[in-house]
This record gives sequence, structure tokens and C-alpha cells, in this order.
Amino acid sequence: MNRKDFLKRTLKTTLGTGFLVSTPVLGNVFGKENKDKTVNSVTASDTILGFNHLPNSSTQSSMANTVFHKANTRGMADHGWLKSAHSFSFASYYNPKRMNFGVLRVLNDDIIAGGSGFGTHPHDNMEIISIPIENGLRHKDSMGNTSFIGKNEIQVMSAGTGVQHSEVNDTQDTTKFLQIWVIPNKRNVEPRYDQITLNPADRKNKLQQILSPNADDAGVWIHQNAWFHLGSLQTGTKIDYDLKDATKNGVYVFVLKGTVNLKNNNETQESIQQLDTKDGFGIWDAKSFELEASQDAEVLLMEVPMS
Repeated sequence: MNRKDFLKRTLKTTLGTGFLVSTPVLGNVFGKENKDKTVNSVTASDTILGFNHLPNSSTQSSMANTVFHKANTRGMADHGWLKSAHSFSFASYYNPKRMNFGVLRVLNDDIIAGGSGFGTHPHDNMEIISIPIENGLRHKDSMGNTSFIGKNEIQVMSAGTGVQHSEVNDTQDTTKFLQIWVIPNKRNVEPRYDQITLNPADRKNKLQQILSPNADDAGVWIHQNAWFHLGSLQTGTKIDYDLKDATKNGVYVFVLKGTVNLKNNNETQESIQQLDTKDGFGIWDAKSFELEASQDAEVLLMEVPMS
């Protein structure tokens, strides 16, 4: 699909894609205490969603069945109030070889200035996950939820049949967060919202599960056969990750900071890939792999179905 068709087809299929569109200004979205605050927001033309493609297996890498995305190859957007790095095609960044990783559709590394944010906008049929890295955001949605999501918390929203929400940095400090979209395995479910606090001690030199398909399991849950883990690894620490569903799933490793070496445990000949801060690495057709921190590192692992 070329860029022209990408934009044209997306605009024709706004509903059912998780498409994001915002109002010019938030205005009095949080009540009287905010009525005098002007909040910047992104326009509809700046937020285009693409379509589901399998990973690009031709991308150069030291391992088979992998894809390697260096941090500086991501799509970059600078709206002044919002700076965003897109691991996959999003908004004005279009790369037909980087549409998604399986059902992992969006991985945006966002920086939002104080007093700015995303105005009220709709989504449907998308699992939306937010993970603040620094500071936080004020959330309000059409389901009646109002909350502040900060560091060491995770927020999930199943858009389902349709929901509207806003996410605003109503402080003077810069907010950094990850915005992640996962294509669900069920359409038109009843919209839902959840938010939990994570204990950082539970990921020191190990993996902390923060998301799964099971409401009774650790972390939040979504309508998809997916598992997310966070790890905070000291230099020299080695950890193994065993895929939950190796027959159908792959794992996208995103380094929040530091450096790790990833070794595919399934290859007869040892192959190691070095990953630095904000690098992304996807691996599939594998049962397990090893991560070793060559310097203190924080990592996010996202295991998702590949189709």
C-alpha cells in the first residue's frame, strides 16, 4: 500500500480502527478548576492509523525470524507541545515495512509539555495501554472515569463499541509516557477501563508481569492473547524469557534505558544482538531467549500474536 492509499483508506475507515482525533482545545474538560487553562492538542490530520501487516523479515539482523529497529530510525514528530517517536507507521510517519509487529499496532514514545495534552477524541475496537515514564497524565472518559495516571502505574482501555477520552498533562512538568495500541481478538465489546499501581521492587533483576489475557492474573488484562513484562536489570544480570504461546506469538523488546544483549536460546549457533536505549527488537518462531544487561537497563517485553 502506498502513502496516498494509506491516508485515503484510513480516513474512510475511521470507526473500527482506534483512530484518534482531537478537539482544537480542551476547554473546560475537567470542570471549573480548568476553565482558564488553554491546552494544546493534536489535529485529526496528525493522527492516522494504518493496517495490519506481518513484520518485515527482510530487515537486516543477526538472527533469523527477527526485526531490529534502531532508536534513530523511528518516525519523529515535533508539534512543539508534543514530541513523539513512532516505532510503527503513525500520523505523518508512513513506512510500509514498519506497520506493526503482529497485533502490536502502535508504540509511541511521547513527551508532552506542561499544560498540554490530547483533547477529547473517540476510539473503538482497540486495546489502548498507557505507561508513564516520568510525571503523569489526567484522564477523563465517556464511561465516567476520571483519574491521574503517574509513574509506576499502567492504564488500559478497551475501546470496544466506542469511547471518548482525554489525556492531559495539567502540571508544569514534562510528562513522558508510552502509548501502545494492540488490535483485539474480539470486536464490539463493552468499553472498559482499568488502572493499577506497580511495585518497582517486583522487577528488580527479574521480569514483572504487567498485562495478560486473564483478569485473575498479575497486572491489567486485555482482549488479546498478549503478555507484557517490565524488567529493571543491574549490570551483568541475565534473565530468560519463555514465550507463553510460542506457536503463535512473538515478542517485541523495547529498551527504556541502558544496554542489553539478546541471545536466541533456540539457535544451534549462538547469535547475540545488542540493544541500546529506545531500540526495538522483535523475535518470533522462538520458544525462549536470554537478556543480559551490559549496563544497568530497563526493558519492556510485549508478547503478542503474530497474526
